[in-house]
This record gives sequence, structure tokens and C-alpha cells, in this order.
Amino acid sequence: MARTLIIDADPGIRDALAIVVALLDPELDVVALTATRGNVTAAKATRNLECILEQVDPPKWPRLGSAIKMVDPEPSCLTELGTTASLDGRYGLGDTNFTMSELQHRHDSVKLMIDMVHDNPNRVTVLTLGPLTNVAAAAERSAEFLNELGALVCLGGAVADGGDVTAAAEFNIWTDPEAARRVLNSPIQKTLVPLEVSGSVTLSLEQFNRFRNHASRAVQFLQKIIPHAYRAHHQFLGLECLPLREVVAVAAISQPKLFQSQRMVVDVELGGHLCRGMTVADRRHRPQSIENATVVTSVESRGVLDYLMNLLQQSR
Repeated sequence: MARTLIIDADPGIRDALAIVVALLDPELDVVALTATRGNVTAAKATRNLECILEQVDPPKWPRLGSAIKMVDPEPSCLTELGTTASLDGRYGLGDTNFTMSELQHRHDSVKLMIDMVHDNPNRVTVLTLGPLTNVAAAAERSAEFLNELGALVCLGGAVADGGDVTAAAEFNIWTDPEAARRVLNSPIQKTLVPLEVSGSVTLSLEQFNRFRNHASRAVQFLQKIIPHAYRAHHQFLGLECLPLREVVAVAAISQPKLFQSQRMVVDVELGGHLCRGMTVADRRHRPQSIENATVVTSVESRGVLDYLMNLLQQSR
């Protein structure tokens, strides 16, 4: 039976790749996509989710949640971390301005998330590919939300290594550390996929080009946006490959046999100029410690690549 899934995202290009993978995966039933501000503005996040669905046109369309109640200047992270905006291009999906129809009736991401979980108690997994803003807001707005949520998987944090947006902090946690701290300290089943694990799986341009002539809508869409990501990662980060952080997070739900994990006490640092947004894991064995998160500690990289390649190859 497919696992019922809500994906909460701030899509850029790599988020888009992960969403396409989830839509193609028969083990996952993506019932909703909800937008949040983070890697891109709220308006771009909402528009990009709509664009992904229009371009891929999956047999079953998930419901869409818009980040409509969030202020929408460029997030400070896009100015402080200049490469973030550059990696994803002008529109967040490269520099292509896709033509698309505008939704007439938009649904608030947080309300949609609450409603979907309430209608399917203890069955829905929420996967966050961006900041934890929407999950924290849902928990504040609905007293039942956390109790009715089946599971939460968060792409974020850096437990064993340093960060990416700062020396100490990973981007998704750093963008809204207050929300991250509230969610991590909440009494729900949660899994953290940290930077050192998610960033260890990469896709070379040669590997991606194996699908250059594949005719499926999904692959043709990816062919339009991913070349920009390769160029940008080379130009701004000196990488000759594309990190598959977001795809790894999807695989952690669909293919758990590829991963190892450990229960830990995890918290987020809110103060300090150097350490704000730092994910702190206490792995000391103390009787009074109560582990609050399952942290993914390793991944079979080849297995994730095979998972991605098989789904793209079989797409129609």
C-alpha cells in the first residue's frame, strides 16, 4: 500500500527534481504539495509548485497549498547567501519563465496541511524540503495536528559536520530556527535527514544525460531546468555534480532499507552571531536523556542513484 505523503517545499531546482521523483514513485501517494518561503519567496514557491504539476501532469494531481499569508520581500537568506538565488536562477526553476495558468482559488498551505492530516488521522507523512515554518504554524493553529500526524521527515540540520549557509548552520534550519526548535521539541515521531548524509549522494551530468532522449513529460521538464543547476553549482560552488539532498529525503521514506539511523536528543541554537541555527545533537548516554528525534546517519549512495534512475527510466 502506498504511503500517504504531503511534501512541504520551497522549490528551487533540486526540490523540483525530488517532487518529480515522489510523483513517479508508486510507493508514495502524494496527496498535497504545500509551499513555504525559504529558498525562494512565497510567491515563487507557490508558482513553482503549480508549474511542476502542469509540466509533469501526473495521473493523479495532489492538492496545492499556497504560501499566501506570508510577507514576500526577498528573504534575507537570499541576500546574505548570494549563491542560493543564483543556484536556482531568476525564477527558481532556472531562467525559463514557464507559461502556466493561474489558480483562481488558492488554499493556504497551513490550513491545507491541517485539513489533510485531520481527514486522515495517523496516516499522513509530512516531508519538509524547506524551513519548518508551516509545520510549526500548523501545530500552533490546531491543537490536534501533531497528535493526528502519522510521521514527520525533515530535510535539515547538520549533526556530524558543519553547515552550509554558515559554518555552523544548515540552510533549512537557519532560515527559521525558532520554528525548527519548536518542531524538534514537539512530542511526535520525527526523522531528521541531515546535511552530511543527504549531501553525500550526487548525480553527474553524464549520468543525467543518459535520459537526454527520453520522451516522458517528467524527464523533458527536468531537461529544461537541471542544466542550469549544473552550470550554477560549477560556477558558484566549484562542483562538477548535482547534490541530491532532496531526492535522498524522498528515498528515506520510500526506500528505508537504504538508510541507517539513530535516536538522539536534538535541539537548535537560537542565539549567537556565529551559531544561530546550529543543530546540536547530544549523543551522550545519560539515563535522564529523552531522545526526541531519529537522525539518519548513513545512506547507500548507489541504492539512491539506482532508485532515481529506475523511476526516470520507467516514467511515461
